[in-house]
This record gives sequence, C-alpha cells and structure tokens, in this order.
Amino acid sequence: MPTWISRTLALLAGLAATWPVRADIVTHLPAQPAKVIALTFDGCEAKGQPAWLDERIAVFLEAQRIPATLFVTGLFAKRNADRLGQLSRTGLIEIENHSWDHPRHLEHLDQGAIAAQLADTDEAIRAVTGSKPRFFRFPGGHYDAKALAAVENSGLSVVHWSWESGDPARDLTPERLTSWVLSKTRPGDVLIFHINGRAPATAVALPAMVAELKRRGFSFARLDEVLK
Repeated sequence: MPTWISRTLALLAGLAATWPVRADIVTHLPAQPAKVIALTFDGCEAKGQPAWLDERIAVFLEAQRIPATLFVTGLFAKRNADRLGQLSRTGLIEIENHSWDHPRHLEHLDQGAIAAQLADTDEAIRAVTGSKPRFFRFPGGHYDAKALAAVENSGLSVVHWSWESGDPARDLTPERLTSWVLSKTRPGDVLIFHINGRAPATAVALPAMVAELKRRGFSFARLDEVLK
C-alpha cells in the first residue's frame, strides 16, 4: 500500500473518536435510480490565512457542465464574492456553509459563538448567491452533541463525506489522487476535495478522474438536487 494512503488511514483511525457516526449527519446520498455521486469542494479560510478560489477547478466545472457543491467559510465567501456569485448563477454550483473562519473545533465554542459562526456565514453567502444555505459541514469534521444541536436548530442540515480524498496532503501527486479516488468511489458517495488553493493535486487530477468516472457510468449531482 502506498505510504501516503497508509498515513491517511492511520490518521482517520486516530480521529475516529472525534467523528462519531450519527444518522442525522449525511455521509452518503439516498438511493438513486442511477449511479449518482456528489462532488463537493471545501473553500476554507481561517483568520489571517487568506484563501482564493482555485480557478482551474472552477473553470473545469463550468466548461464540462459538472454540478458540484461548495462548502465555504464566511471569510472565503467575502474574499471571493464576485466569482462565487458567477458560479452560483450558472445553475451548476451551490454554495453552502462551512463556518465563518474555520475553527478546527467548533464544539469548543459556546452556543452564542457557534450561532454567530453560522448566522454570519449564512448572511455572507446570501449576499453572494441571493439564497440562504441549506447545508453545513463542520471544519475538520469535528463536532459534539451540543454543536450538532446548534447547527440543526439554525435550520441547517449537516453533510460530511463518504471517505477522505486526502487532497491537501503535501506529497500527494495527481496520479495518486486519481488512483485513490477511482478505487474508492461507489454509487451514492459524497466526495470531498478542496478549492481554496491548498490542494494542488486536485485541479490537475480532476479532468482524468471525472472522465473515468463518467466512463464507468457515474453521473454527478448537487446536494440540493438529491437531499430533500
């Protein structure tokens, strides 16, 4: 097994206790009549760490008419407002909530701070797209019962991922990323990548991955198209 995959699996095993499996957190799409999967991309920006949209990914999705879901922080939404607005108006891309400034452990905040993280990001995204987000993704996948309740009380539903792509890994090549994703993908999977310029292998690997997934009979859907 390649070293980078071994490290990823070891990391996930170590974090399993902080990612409890909950029936009310979506990690897989409901049964569909076809081999549908969801491409999702995180646009993460923390305080003092400016991040810009990876145009290579955005242009590819537009050119190939591939529907996808972006989970963005409020800071990322404000910094990339014009481009995110353009993408949302294509009808291909939905923009969803990923907290205001990507605290790695949202569950460590008090209820008021969590509510502000959600509400401020909702407003930033609404200013960009004209619509309130429906879904939320916890930064790093970390949460507890209190944080989950705060999100659900805000009217947002939590969507995580079926398995980690590992695309921010520094030593990950496009070839390894492609091989890993193609070996793991099954119907109904929610795939996670990053579109904040800190996962350089993704933009290079995406065309080949998508082409091969299509060849295997997979199609792509926005989360709001399949999660009612």
